[in-house]
Amino acid sequence: MVDANPGSFLVATYQTERLKTLSVWSSFTEDDLSFRPAPLARTPLEQFVHLCVSEGKWMQTMLGVEIGLPTLPSAEDRISFLHHYAKASAARCEILNSRAAAWWWEESAFFDTTRSHAWILLRRLTHSSHHRGQLTVLLRLLGRPVYSTYGPTADTGGLPTQGAETIYRYRTVEDLLAREEEGGAGPDLPGRGEEPPTERP
Repeated sequence: MVDANPGSFLVATYQTERLKTLSVWSSFTEDDLSFRPAPLARTPLEQFVHLCVSEGKWMQTMLGVEIGLPTLPSAEDRISFLHHYAKASAARCEILNSRAAAWWWEESAFFDTTRSHAWILLRRLTHSSHHRGQLTVLLRLLGRPVYSTYGPTADTGGLPTQGAETIYRYRTVEDLLAREEEGGAGPDLPGRGEEPPTERP
């Protein structure tokens, strides 16, 4: 039976995306947060701030999701951002999960136009994913390990044709927060495997 409520799928997706975001954030060290690879590029810390401010504003003004929390953590260090975003996104998930099917089709202001609530949350997810991708580039430039977000990476074995694995840094938000409080402990990564031979004419 098809679920007529698009919110069921979108909130479930948001649940997985918040874990992916937190996992990427957790891969940075405290000293990495001020890294600026180019004059016009954001630092990791500036990306953390942007996501918290941007997501908070979208949720409040476009979706009417009020969670009663400050936009940013009281301290701008990595562990504070991890805890703050985990708490804020969990509260948003709970509110969004309570919305009736009809609410998702209702329209709201989206900058200078109007869109359905479902459309706005989907755009929010892709917006956050875009900035998370920028952060994985910074991890690579810093020489930090890059765990899976949607599939294999060079650190988890290379290409799918090489039998590379999908290896997540953490499986749950709760595990992430507990382990990061103790210093962080992602699983071992195999690194890039040998390139398969390429046949040429």
